[in-house]
Amino acid sequence: MPQPERADIRIATVLQALGDPVRLIIVRALAEAPGGVPCGEIPLPVTKSTRTHHLRTLREAGLISQRLEGTRRMTTLRRDDIDALYPGLLAGVLAADR
Repeated sequence: MPQPERADIRIATVLQALGDPVRLIIVRALAEAPGGVPCGEIPLPVTKSTRTHHLRTLREAGLISQRLEGTRRMTTLRRDDIDALYPGLLAGVLAADR
């Protein structure tokens, strides 16, 4: 599953990805589960295909990472990468959205 290297993550793409309420739900859920979450276990008010679209958008923006564990696709927030590039961004977005 393609995702950008840390050096290739761009702020405009990250902010655009974070601008959708459904993607904020995903980011919030992942922020509370540092070990990762199977992608289908985050409750979302959207169809499976729309969920896939939102996860792909977040992954391509560099906000999440996905890996296969057996038959499950585990999703984790790339908090270390985002915090290194844009300190305080995720903390601010998560705090402001509460």
